[in-house]
Amino acid sequence: MMERLESWKLALERLRTAQPADWAETGRVVAEIVRMSTDATLRQAAEQALPVLRQALVNDDHSVTQAAQRRLGVVLEVLHGLTAPRFGRRNAMPKKLSSEDRARKMLGLPLAVQLTCDDINQAYRRAAKGMHPDHGGTAQAFIDLAAARDVLIHPGAHKDA
Repeated sequence: MMERLESWKLALERLRTAQPADWAETGRVVAEIVRMSTDATLRQAAEQALPVLRQALVNDDHSVTQAAQRRLGVVLEVLHGLTAPRFGRRNAMPKKLSSEDRARKMLGLPLAVQLTCDDINQAYRRAAKGMHPDHGGTAQAFIDLAAARDVLIHPGAHKDA
């Protein structure tokens, strides 16, 4: 699939810079993208560009050709995003957080800072205002918040999940 994306990108880049613009060939390539692309964003961008490209083929008006150039630019931008090299470990599972780290995130506390009981309780009160069932939150969210506070206040009593 990557080879097909690259070939579409090269063809559209060539057609975008051609003078005069070949809207028939551009429309053919974009129609092929609509038919064959597996990426929903690329397919949607191509579907939206196709009517404007067809209009540019029959109408030589400057505003129509500018609109076609802009739509073609959007399709190319999506193609560039899909073909850009990705760095780092692909498909790597995210690091599993400890129960203390999950509790800190839930309370909105920094991960690598020494906390006092007052810090934890202030963060708990601040978060509880929005999560309390009487103020639009759910009972389960409020229970989870209280459990997060307990994990931070009594760290030895809880094991990592």
